[in-house]
Amino acid sequence: MTGIGAGLLLQLGLGALAVVSALMAAPSLRSRAGGILCTLIAVTGFVTGLAALLGATGGLLIPIALPMDPLLLAPDRLGGLFMLVVSGVGILVSLYSMSSTRGPDASRTAWVAMPVFLVGMQLVPAATDSVSFLLAWEIMTLGSTVLLLADHASRASVASAGIWYSAMSQLSFFFILAGFAVLAAASGGTSFANLQIESGSWPANVAFVLFLLGFGGKAELVPLHVWVPRVLPEAPSHVSAAMSGAMVKVGVYGGLLVCVRLLPDGPAWWGIAIMLIGGASALYGILQASVSSDLKVLLAYSTTENMGLVFLGLGASMLLRGYDATAAADAALVAALLLAVSHAAFKSTLFLGAGAIIHATGERNLDRLGGLGARMPVTAAAFGVASLGAAAIPITSGFVAEWMLLQSLIHGGRLDGAVVSVAASVAMPLAVAVIALTAGLALLTFVKAYGIAFLARPRSTAAADAHEVPPLMQLALALGALSVLALGLLPGPVAALVAHTVSPNPTAAVQSVGLGGVSLPGIGAVLDPIMLVVLSALVAIPVIVSIIVSARRHPHRTVDLPWGGGGSRARPRMQYTATSYAEPLVRVFDDVLRPSRDVQVTHVAESRYLVERVQVEQRVSDVFETRLYRPVLNLFQRYGIVVRQVANGSIHRYLSYSFVALLIVLIVVSL
Repeated sequence: MTGIGAGLLLQLGLGALAVVSALMAAPSLRSRAGGILCTLIAVTGFVTGLAALLGATGGLLIPIALPMDPLLLAPDRLGGLFMLVVSGVGILVSLYSMSSTRGPDASRTAWVAMPVFLVGMQLVPAATDSVSFLLAWEIMTLGSTVLLLADHASRASVASAGIWYSAMSQLSFFFILAGFAVLAAASGGTSFANLQIESGSWPANVAFVLFLLGFGGKAELVPLHVWVPRVLPEAPSHVSAAMSGAMVKVGVYGGLLVCVRLLPDGPAWWGIAIMLIGGASALYGILQASVSSDLKVLLAYSTTENMGLVFLGLGASMLLRGYDATAAADAALVAALLLAVSHAAFKSTLFLGAGAIIHATGERNLDRLGGLGARMPVTAAAFGVASLGAAAIPITSGFVAEWMLLQSLIHGGRLDGAVVSVAASVAMPLAVAVIALTAGLALLTFVKAYGIAFLARPRSTAAADAHEVPPLMQLALALGALSVLALGLLPGPVAALVAHTVSPNPTAAVQSVGLGGVSLPGIGAVLDPIMLVVLSALVAIPVIVSIIVSARRHPHRTVDLPWGGGGSRARPRMQYTATSYAEPLVRVFDDVLRPSRDVQVTHVAESRYLVERVQVEQRVSDVFETRLYRPVLNLFQRYGIVVRQVANGSIHRYLSYSFVALLIVLIVVSL
């Protein structure tokens, strides 16, 4: 057995051991034993994925009783990359969960579901045929659903979120199953090697649409994202981190599997369709995140924005490759992969940071937080670094990925004036504008999230009495923040390794230069983050030295101000809340967000002119849920009421139905 096969077999064995441990361990030991075993599962997956990414071959053959070929798990380089990403998030989540799980989250059922969820996510990129892929996909979905419902008995909102998640997950599974069925019918096989058909044929077009709906639903693309703002906030924080940081990457892997492996060289409209959906998802997601005052809802919508950018890069790569802009297409595809890797690092850290805040305060409403920077320094530092990555600030992973995507779009737009390149020439500048707008809104969003939660004055007793979380939770946060910085400071080796997964000529697409910088030879762009740090230090050091010298020459003296300018008696109510901070954005994008406002005026003792109190309530709901899904659900509900009247319990009516059905069948058969 090869090393890859041994690693996969060890993952399955550790998963089974973790399930048995959760069933048999004492409640006092359950979290620690489950956390250790889940960490070992993730570490094994990380090593196995890294080996596959570096070019190792081999797999695990699983015989089955059905009259079909045995299942084969054998990840290639692309699958190895996503195994590594999923497992890396799994390590952070497992370490964190050992200290964070309590009450329903530490139940026997939850710890049985946790290894099932992790193993399922790691096996999806290892599948080599549609049957094993769908089986691993359902294992992943089952584990995540059980973890989400751990606290359903005490909170009705969890049960509602579980219904939405189950419905949307099965809808995605149906589309993916239908897509594989179309390819299997056209090709006559179920393995990925046999499923490759001509990209321009009608079965390929149908399969592409089905796959886009299926994998787009799991990757949180608009309009299939409606489960996200319900599920991620209600799930335990370590589960939210695993779902956002790892599970949605499985949807990204599915998109890459279709567009790069199964159906490469698709027509131009495929790329345009993916770019449109990706751009709309990025803009809508960051708009909703920017106006949200619920920290976990904010992070959930931000994930929709990030995945939109990933698919925007994938669509741009397909479009550019169709017009023989190979260098720009390779850069866009590598940028999409770097965005996925980067998102796994900073978004899992952000969700774990949100969990630390909830653990310390019991609050996730930004309007009731504040002052956590001094009370939770490790959490504040990790959340701050991850926020910089989410806002694409230099020397973080988010900046490098978006820089590479912008370079590919800018240079990809410089095509010759041929008729066939008109679509690309229009699409590239629009995509650049979308990225620029989302980057600005992302900066505003995370300035709001970090500034109000950690730097403002406490707005509740819980925030004022907050304390730092246990050491294992701090360790997970620190490792996540360090990964964000490492990916941002040393992008060259990472990008060069990622290029081997998708590019036929990786050295021509991306190269590592300097002390970890990245170069795009085909389009003449270079980025060296280490030099940016050195230049920043050269500018900052003289300023810092002058401040220190000035402070020594003029020692600090306490002076009573004769006039404080309103600052000496500042109260928390005088500072911005998350709601007031976002109010200008709500007004600017009123036509998109469609907020609902309710103003109640209470007058004094029957007077029309004296007002005792004015209460203003503003709610920003998901437009797609209220305008698209709710009408459809109401229609089905009315249909169900009508159909229920048909089944009234009368045996005579049921016999009549059977007789009519039999007549119809006989008529059809005779014809």
